Amino acid sequence: EPGAAEEDFSKADIAMLFKLFLTGRDPSPPVVPKVLGFSGLTKLVEDQQVDLPSWLTEDDINYYAAQFSRTGFTGGLNYYRCWDLNWELSAPWTGTRIEVPVKFIVGDLDLTYHLPGVKEYIHGGGFRRAVPNLEEVVVMEGVAHFLQQEKHQEVTAHIHDFLKKFSSP
Repeated sequence: EPGAAEEDFSKADIAMLFKLFLTGRDPSPPVVPKVLGFSGLTKLVEDQQVDLPSWLTEDDINYYAAQFSRTGFTGGLNYYRCWDLNWELSAPWTGTRIEVPVKFIVGDLDLTYHLPGVKEYIHGGGFRRAVPNLEEVVVMEGVAHFLQQEKHQEVTAHIHDFLKKFSSP
């Protein structure tokens, strides 16, 4: 219901939310008790120290929190609210194969990699059928959803090596 989630987020400690979202290492789906909501969740952990990894600073957290405090969460929430509409609008391309060379990189701690059926699709042939020019699947160990930040040098090297194959000498 539009408005309810925004209200809950508006009561939360936004900086703490970003710390939790960006530093999460548990690939299982996040659980937010309905009776607490996101605002209650941040209150549960407000006395805990959340150590930031080397790729994330307090300045980063403060910037994200300031931006979302100013604009709210409606834009991000609308992405999920439009899930069914996105499927409907993209229906004409169902079954369309991606015909360009692809290198796919994912972190082994990325919760999207652990959604039901995803690993089987990626490694069991479904992905290759949809992407026949799939050249490589890289599963980076110890990396979660924000792999381009967590292991930026390694990700850049993968992309650079992939693109080098298509350049003229």
